[in-house]
Amino acid sequence: METMHLLQARLVGVGSLADVTFRFADDEGVPRKTVVVVGGGGVGKTGLLAALASTRPGHAIAQRTYRGGDAAFVVTDWTLGAEDPARPHPLRVATPSAPLGEPEDTALLRRREQAIFDRRALEGGFALVAFSGGRWMSRTPVLLGGADRRLRHDPRVAASFDDPTRSDLARETKQALAYPVVSAALARASRQPVDEGRAAAESLEQATREAVAPLAELAGHGFLGVDPGSLEPVFERGPGGAVLSFDELPAQARHLLAFPALTLRALHAAWPGADARAAEGVALIDDADLHLDASARRGLMPALRAALPGVQWIVTTSSAELASSSEASDVFALRRMPDSGEIRLFEGDLAVVH
Repeated sequence: METMHLLQARLVGVGSLADVTFRFADDEGVPRKTVVVVGGGGVGKTGLLAALASTRPGHAIAQRTYRGGDAAFVVTDWTLGAEDPARPHPLRVATPSAPLGEPEDTALLRRREQAIFDRRALEGGFALVAFSGGRWMSRTPVLLGGADRRLRHDPRVAASFDDPTRSDLARETKQALAYPVVSAALARASRQPVDEGRAAAESLEQATREAVAPLAELAGHGFLGVDPGSLEPVFERGPGGAVLSFDELPAQARHLLAFPALTLRALHAAWPGADARAAEGVALIDDADLHLDASARRGLMPALRAALPGVQWIVTTSSAELASSSEASDVFALRRMPDSGEIRLFEGDLAVVH
């Protein structure tokens, strides 16, 4: 299912970035499925992801101005695919009042297109998931009752990259793992003939198992399903090893499992009735190396690609090990120049050596 991917983004005055353009597609215009942005602290990695999330179809908002002078702005280009298969060119989304220097008729057409897709995004598609660098995992029981189990798609919800009170992923991850297994089991136990509802439930369960398998394996565990008494997701430590609940897993494993589980849930909500694992969208992970050991950092990008091959994964990191696990063409480096303090962008081979 061909749908939304990011092609290019220009950030002006966003945090420490004066005027930088990131090309998320190759020379032939094909979106890169994995992108690693590497750099030290204070070079604008988190600001980049926040800017991308705030200029997606269905959610374009003004940027915060970090210093005096002109207001900051962001311009992003997106492919749409299934959302608009007849479109001959990318959809350009700009923050309000962005000074693009374009003719008035061109600006008017762009704003009208943006308004159309802001409305269309509410109907489905346009899946974007954001993982904050402040993410953490509490010890909280799974909850599958009422509104918590209903999958809702709302592209207008702002992504938070700097509010740790909104970054506890434990309950959401448990729900994303447990709900498909419970739903499919209930559908099979209903003794009704195989119908569309049962087929959809079993398809989501299968997609969930396939999506989490590469990340669980990277952490040395396997996903078994759900404990029938507590409804908690359960895992085994290696083939035939000890059975553990989600809360008993190492922190590394819990964080790794959140990436495919929550991304798949967003794809399913955006495309109800479709094969969620085949759907496409964008996932943004800040500080992707958080809680990961050296082996997991090296294996993260290949595992993400195997988990959900249709998703465009854009991650930030300060880990050279994680960056080196990707093709040089998929790596960007942000570096503060020692003589001027300016933040400069390096791509490809230059990014790897920086």
